[in-house]
Amino acid sequence: MDPVPALDEPLKKVLGPATAKVMAEHLGLHTVGDLLHHYPRRYEERGQLTHLADLPMDEHVTVVAQVADARLHTFASAKAPRGKGQRLEVTITDGSGRLQLVFFGAGVHKPHKELLPGTRAMFAGKVSVFNRRVQLAHPAYELLRGDAEETVETWAGALIPIYPATAKLESWKIGKALQTVLPSAQEAVDPLPDSLRAGRGLVALPEALLKIHRPHTKADIEDARARLKWDEAFVLQVALARRRHADAQLPAVARRPEPDGLLAAFDDRLPFTLTEGQQKVSAEIFTDLATEHPMHRLLQGEVGSGKTMVALRAMLAVVDAGGQAAMLAPTEVLAQQHHRSVTEMMGELAEGGMLGGAETGTKVTLLTGSMGTAARRQALLDLATAEAGIVIGTHALIEDKVKFHDLGLVVVDEQHRFGVEQRDALRGKGKQPPHLLVMTATPIPRTVAMTVFGDLETSVLDQLPAGRSPIASHVVPAADKPHFLARAWERVREEVANGHQAYVVCPRIGDEEDDPKKSGRKKPPEDEAEKRPPLAVLDIAEQLARGPLKGLGVEVLHGRMQPEDKDAVMRRFTAGEVDVLVATTVIEVGVNVPNATAMVIMDADRFGVSQLHQLRGRVGRGSAPGLCLLVTEMPEASAARQRLGAVAGTLDGFELSRIDLEQRREGDVLGQAQSGTRSSLRMLAVIEDEEIIAEAREEAARIVAADPDLTGLPALRTALDALLDEEREQYLEKG
Repeated sequence: MDPVPALDEPLKKVLGPATAKVMAEHLGLHTVGDLLHHYPRRYEERGQLTHLADLPMDEHVTVVAQVADARLHTFASAKAPRGKGQRLEVTITDGSGRLQLVFFGAGVHKPHKELLPGTRAMFAGKVSVFNRRVQLAHPAYELLRGDAEETVETWAGALIPIYPATAKLESWKIGKALQTVLPSAQEAVDPLPDSLRAGRGLVALPEALLKIHRPHTKADIEDARARLKWDEAFVLQVALARRRHADAQLPAVARRPEPDGLLAAFDDRLPFTLTEGQQKVSAEIFTDLATEHPMHRLLQGEVGSGKTMVALRAMLAVVDAGGQAAMLAPTEVLAQQHHRSVTEMMGELAEGGMLGGAETGTKVTLLTGSMGTAARRQALLDLATAEAGIVIGTHALIEDKVKFHDLGLVVVDEQHRFGVEQRDALRGKGKQPPHLLVMTATPIPRTVAMTVFGDLETSVLDQLPAGRSPIASHVVPAADKPHFLARAWERVREEVANGHQAYVVCPRIGDEEDDPKKSGRKKPPEDEAEKRPPLAVLDIAEQLARGPLKGLGVEVLHGRMQPEDKDAVMRRFTAGEVDVLVATTVIEVGVNVPNATAMVIMDADRFGVSQLHQLRGRVGRGSAPGLCLLVTEMPEASAARQRLGAVAGTLDGFELSRIDLEQRREGDVLGQAQSGTRSSLRMLAVIEDEEIIAEAREEAARIVAADPDLTGLPALRTALDALLDEEREQYLEKG
């Protein structure tokens, strides 16, 4: 039997079953290699102590500090009625602030002996507040003693790695475990080609691992980080480059529009000219469609930048060339909305084969799960016979029964709402792989696009079409200034009086699905804003209709209504028969009512930055200016209020997506949110390391072009296999 490579050795063999179990369950570390790649979060210098002045509440922290004083108190309690209870209070300081540690009962003896004034130690525990004082209760601690042969200078200057830890396993225990496995770092196989490493002056992988865990100087840490960031960026970009290379080998039918066909007829009847951005992006798409391998393009466009128009022109070009186009929308409301706007934009061109339809026209069919049997049968027939050149639908399009005559283009709207399986199932309905256009109104910073959607070419629409109005956004602090909320409802009445309409958005529906047990419990007042259930559509609609918006036409829209009821409400709102629509986020994407000018978002702090930006994009779609009011009960100093301030402060979605990413950290963008596995990015920060990602992408493309199977780079192949376990590969296919 071959010996197990050192880095694949299970931790339980090296560290013992108890420690290995905690590492597996709480940190997801199973092998020696996993542990070597569990990098320190930061480093403490013994000579320069942490800032106790700004400890985060309720977080598990590690601090290095000196004991200022220690006092043992006795007290009476239920367990120790005769005044025999003991409490040890230790005050520690680091020059920036002081912090109290408390130990109780039998737990006081050891620290009482060891934590004498003047002693330095590392302390780890959860920050809490008792009697208005910040404290650590029963912290774990490790005394910092200099060995006899160490001089005071080297002892004070040593860098102590602080690891991402858990309550079950303190940072220094992880550090000790790492010292045990560190010799195995010599066996680490280096994935970077020698020429690349030498050309960029990067240290070898074993050296980088030693320096990250046992640095002697800050320069060591910099060297190690530079190298490990390159590893992550490069291996991921090679995986994506191989995806693109494989896609480029697939055959596809080139689709070129007729010079005087459907697309030309459509362009002739447009009442406006396309923006420069729309023309540029359309040209990129038409170039892709004319090639004999499938287009894979991501179209990002600000809310209201005219993505639907660009997608429709691409679909018409494919129909012109004898193919069919399918548009996949995430919800029925959105599919119906797209169907309505596409047929309106096309006019008689959408009535091909019907009386009054244009000769060059084609049929535009809708297919959703809630359609009646007869309508559904007709839609399926239209697709199979090519009667319908364009179909717009929900995931009902993916079902086995759906057959196309010749599917040439798939347009996926709001990519993040579809899994790979769904996208691939639809792509599998073409005789040859169809072209693919993925659209998102969530602006994605360039580096994230290169990392998450790296298998797609990217086009960006960043100008608004002529006639779109600016949107004024304001935060309404309902708890601090209740009269601001009263004024918000007056503003809604003013908009309606001027012939316009408004949305009110709530985070929750508020029907039987909500748990009465939870809402029945009485909360202390300081928890109210934080802990009370989010405001609900059904409650707010009733309160508004009886109170501040009495006399206006108020209706509700949410995801658990019957499809025909949803459609009826949407039609009435679009026709101007409803003044105020109280809705959940079902209106977040794609709903287009130019006469709606105001939006009030209740409990705005419960929504993410990009979601608020999406919602806001529903107003100001006509010639009248838009107004968006973000209502919150969060206190002024809270992070939630700062986030809302950022949204109110800019209409630039790309700027907001950067803020969003910096707040949520990359792990959410690249990790669980995308793939269900732990993020492979431990060292790389997507926003800060833009240059590394861009350079790694170029290097990866060059290497894959020269050697697609990486036959000459076995170590890179090994690293790639480690990255691309089953789930990860799936996720990369999704983009």
